[in-house]
Amino acid sequence: MAKKNYRGNNTYLIEGNTGDNPKLMGQSLSDGRDSLYLEFYLGYEVAESKNGKTYKKVNRSTERLGLYLWQAPRTPLERLHNKETLEIAKRIRFERGQELLERAEGYRLKKDRVINLHTWYDDFVESYTKSDKNKLRRAHELFVEYLSGSNKYSHLATTMRPDQLTKEMVQAFTDFLQHRFNGETPHTLYARFKKVIKAAVDADVIRKNPCHGVSIKIDKNKLTKDILSLDEIRTLIATPVERENPNIRRAFIFCLYCGLRWCDVKDLTFANVDYANRVLRFEQNKTKGHSSASGVVIPLNDGLLRLVGTGERGALIFPLPSHTMCLKALRHWVRRAGIDKHITWHCARHSFATNILSNGANIKTVASLLGHSDLRHTEKYTRAVDSLKEAAINSLPELEL
Repeated sequence: MAKKNYRGNNTYLIEGNTGDNPKLMGQSLSDGRDSLYLEFYLGYEVAESKNGKTYKKVNRSTERLGLYLWQAPRTPLERLHNKETLEIAKRIRFERGQELLERAEGYRLKKDRVINLHTWYDDFVESYTKSDKNKLRRAHELFVEYLSGSNKYSHLATTMRPDQLTKEMVQAFTDFLQHRFNGETPHTLYARFKKVIKAAVDADVIRKNPCHGVSIKIDKNKLTKDILSLDEIRTLIATPVERENPNIRRAFIFCLYCGLRWCDVKDLTFANVDYANRVLRFEQNKTKGHSSASGVVIPLNDGLLRLVGTGERGALIFPLPSHTMCLKALRHWVRRAGIDKHITWHCARHSFATNILSNGANIKTVASLLGHSDLRHTEKYTRAVDSLKEAAINSLPELEL
């Protein structure tokens, strides 16, 4: 709270600029507390003094809130009490101001403008229905973590007005993400954060987008995730894990040999398998309705058909738990196999593309199997293959002539 500038009657302004109505005020009491109240401006009238001169007489009224602050909080509980009490008082002030506007102007400003931005973000995510919902939630968790660890912004980690989110803060948040994570993760998380902030701007919660002009650049043609070589895949398949979920094993192996994303393999049903023509047909969740290449057809050899098995048309081929549980099981499996790489589920897709390119498949075939609408999305795998070839040559003993 700002420094108290006391008036002659031991009152002081807590919140409210020139023109704001009402203002939140405090009055010092003799018992070591401040009593909170609202001061309303009710206009003025022309009055006449005793000596006959006219002047403007300002009319004000007050509303005692029955809320009190410790003048000099000494303990964490007293400081917490002051913080929570101030928040309540500020909300009451806002509501009273809305009521005045409604009576005088016939409208109400959006309450969202002065609500807690963290609460608004969480509510938005709860009502969000697309597949990247968890990434939106994770981006907010990291934003709160960044605020909590910042000397400058730690006081905003639990409560923040929309107008307190500045471009400077957003830039510092992107720096935090890039320091915390490698590869495409900072870009992915920041993209989700920006999506929610843009929604807040569109909803007139934030007046000006603080993310405008702030970006995390990545080389989209560079493969940043680890991949599994064919030898490592054989080692992984040959590695047993006690009390493992067999569906997780089957699904990941299937992705290694077909290049599917986790969001697609988890939804596959036996209706997607054309046993007569030995192919798998499905629509990619990521591009469904947005791309002409969203439909994918993948040939199935004998080994893949055995992996799929048979079942009722509407039944899931790979009944899987949550993405978190699948990832946890995968990482345990990779460690048991002695593979010292950071392997996520999406690494199966990258491994598939890189390995079939290394074995001679042309880039158009790979793009078709991955469901890419543009070869530019596939070119990063050719660069990865070139890097692997260069590494293989460099691994030979140095030639001495």
